[in-house]
Amino acid sequence: MAGVKLTRLEARTRVIQGAGRIAFVFFCMAMGFVVVATAFPQRRELAKLEGKLEVAKAREASIVADREYHQVEFRALKEDPVFLEIHARDRLDYYREGERVLQFHSER
Repeated sequence: MAGVKLTRLEARTRVIQGAGRIAFVFFCMAMGFVVVATAFPQRRELAKLEGKLEVAKAREASIVADREYHQVEFRALKEDPVFLEIHARDRLDYYREGERVLQFHSER
């Protein structure tokens, strides 16, 4: 009789240990899901911020290109008399007799 009780006790102990292990696995999985679920809003925020960064970089590149264009034009006006003459004649609509002037208007 003592042997049967001991066997039942050992069986119950194994069942309880197995249930404890299963509960531990479910707990770990639940914690993993909680961690993953909290990461999704942060991923969306990160994607939104990266989009804003790309827009800002594109705007910066446009401004830098415009600045470089104006620096080159300023340097040419300051140092190149031929460019200065062309620019002044274009701006003031002056032309020499017999000269044919073609003007192209750029859209900005």
